[in-house]
Amino acid sequence: MRRLTGLAAILALGSCSNPGSHALQGYAEGEYVKVATPFAGQLLRLSVKRGDQVKSGDPLFALEQANEAAARREAADRLARAQAQVDNLRKAKRVTEIEAVRAELAQAEADLKLAEANLKRQEELFRQNFISRERVDDMRTQFARQRARVQEMRAQVATATLPVARADEIRAAEAEVAAARAALAQADWRLEQKAQRAPQDALVQETLFVVGEWVPAGAPVVSLLPPGNIKVRFFVPENQLGAVRVGQPVEMNCDGCAAAIPGAVTYIAPQAEFTPAAMERCEAFATEPRAQRRSPAPASRRQAPARAARGGPARSARRRTPARRAGR
Repeated sequence: MRRLTGLAAILALGSCSNPGSHALQGYAEGEYVKVATPFAGQLLRLSVKRGDQVKSGDPLFALEQANEAAARREAADRLARAQAQVDNLRKAKRVTEIEAVRAELAQAEADLKLAEANLKRQEELFRQNFISRERVDDMRTQFARQRARVQEMRAQVATATLPVARADEIRAAEAEVAAARAALAQADWRLEQKAQRAPQDALVQETLFVVGEWVPAGAPVVSLLPPGNIKVRFFVPENQLGAVRVGQPVEMNCDGCAAAIPGAVTYIAPQAEFTPAAMERCEAFATEPRAQRRSPAPASRRQAPARAARGGPARSARRRTPARRAGR
């Protein structure tokens, strides 16, 4: 068996029939996207079947969600309670309480005016020697007391309009709200993970469970094959390897392909490898079963025979270089 150097490239597919002078043998490969959920559960709904074409965001499957839904409701209730506590701490006293304090302030201000008027009269009488000094001092003390009372009531009115709790208490309550909101976000994520959607446009290659089965955590339920994940691996003789480069345009053909598929080389294997037995004899492809599809590339099989054509002549060589992978 002759040795080849592997080249992984995005190339055009070819088949054994009607090989051109510039054709290189290879096969198509599919890189599947296996969709799973990180949590275990019973498969409640399977929205796709093998062979379906799905768009990005289409529902694929759902596991039972009773536990996660209950946890989400609990987290939402905890957040509502924490938020209510913060709102309560930020509020001032009730309106009726504030009105009562303001009424007391008005009464104190009226008493102050009366004490001021009485003090003036007593001072006039003292100047006329009708009353003693002790009487005047007593009125001055009452006036000072009433003035202090007014200042006290004004401070109580200002305090009544402030939040009930201190700033530290409010910050602690706000931290509880942030923690409850994070717990709710986590509960939402857990609930969303029980129902998976297609991450991109793709072909449903396989469904691995049926409705009613228990799905272990992390076990794939649906296998998808996006069009961009179809590659072609082809083999280049060693003496032609230098003519192949990453980004080089190529064309691919296969049995059943209506027309050549354009592509480009994306990777060149760094080490040589032996030519697969099927590549040694072109007739080997004819005996292998292949899926017949109308689409240009045989996407329903992990490996399908193909031929890649590039811009230079393909000369035979005893030692060959392994293939490049081609993608659509």
